[in-house]
Amino acid sequence: MAYMITDDCASCGACVDECPNQAISEGDSKYVIDPTKCTECDGGEPKCASVCPSGACVPDPSHPRKQQ
Repeated sequence: MAYMITDDCASCGACVDECPNQAISEGDSKYVIDPTKCTECDGGEPKCASVCPSGACVPDPSHPRKQQ
């Protein structure tokens, strides 16, 4: 499942360097995750969520994990 960043984002940028696929970029008012690139952590603990101090990195219900 892809992750998304909620409006709770503090725009600290802690998640950016943790993403192995460079799926996170700075948006207008918060950081955003490109769901097409957010795949590397599938099955493991998401690196962005583990470092986010505001808990803004959460599973994105609009982009569930694809069945293999």
